[in-house]
Amino acid sequence: MKSQILEKLPSELGYRLPAEWENHEATWLGWPHNRSDWPGRFTPVPWVYAEIVRRISAGEKTRIFVESGEHERHARTVLRSANVDTNDVEFFVFETDRGWTRDSGPQFIKNASGIAQVNFGFNGWAKYPDYKKDRKIPGFISKKLGIRTFWATHNDRPIILEGGSVDHNGNGTLITTEECLLNEAVQTRNPGFSRNDYEKAFHDYIGIDNVLWLGKGIAGDDTHGHVDDLCRFVNEKTLVLVEERNQRDDNYKPLCENKERIRDFTLADGTKPDVAFIPMPEPVLFKGQRLPASYANFYFSNAAVLVPTFDDPNDRTALGLIAELVTDRPVIGIHALDLVWGLGTIHCLTHEQPAASRRP
Repeated sequence: MKSQILEKLPSELGYRLPAEWENHEATWLGWPHNRSDWPGRFTPVPWVYAEIVRRISAGEKTRIFVESGEHERHARTVLRSANVDTNDVEFFVFETDRGWTRDSGPQFIKNASGIAQVNFGFNGWAKYPDYKKDRKIPGFISKKLGIRTFWATHNDRPIILEGGSVDHNGNGTLITTEECLLNEAVQTRNPGFSRNDYEKAFHDYIGIDNVLWLGKGIAGDDTHGHVDDLCRFVNEKTLVLVEERNQRDDNYKPLCENKERIRDFTLADGTKPDVAFIPMPEPVLFKGQRLPASYANFYFSNAAVLVPTFDDPNDRTALGLIAELVTDRPVIGIHALDLVWGLGTIHCLTHEQPAASRRP
């Protein structure tokens, strides 16, 4: 990437990272095509996507990457069969490696003048070799939308950051994990990057004044600690953290440690956050491998909060707890046992594009 000299950083221009529950213009997804993401379980996955698109398109545009015209025709056939009104769906022919747009897409920011985007680097979670198409997604979107774009760099190198590694409240506070961003031995995104380096980048590029650091993520997460399976904001003041009560479970100790950390957290305005706890489902396994099944991987669309469910007794409990916290839109469960075979679910697959103004 060419060296970039900015007259002003996004933070100096009043840009901030909107909260996910703020009004969207659209949600971006990639229609599934990489069968290796769902080994032995690919066939039902497009139908799960169709249900996600049906729910999202009830309140905003859905913008979908497809590999070709034939791929688009297949997607349209599935959507029509699932009773999706495709008038609110836009297709973009653009080849991708995978479908995890949360991580490979840009970070949309806004100020009083409108929407811009920050393009962070993407390197396949510092693990997988098939990412070179996906890392071009932010550039493609910026050209299609014709919006101002900032490239996040440090010493003329892209700062690697996946969308699922952070969560935020739209009011200056961001939450992440040390396991994902600070581990120098496993899946290192930015070698040599310190806590202060990340906090400065978050301030300069996405207007974050306050960073909250949890420890480890959940067992089975091959991203090595993404926070969107662990802890999420549901409003400016409230965090939900997953918890495990089975002392023999691999998640028990790290989640207890995170529970202790969160007691000391303070928001950007100096107040302490409210904290609610949602259970974990029973472990979901594939060929002896634990999968990252978590209710925290929910997604705020304009029309509803979409929560992954796993045919588990705790499905109803988790949906009920989230519905108590989110009262401005329905909370809807989406069957995700097939999705999680790909090592991610609803939040991992979706990427919101905020509207220029807040929801009235």
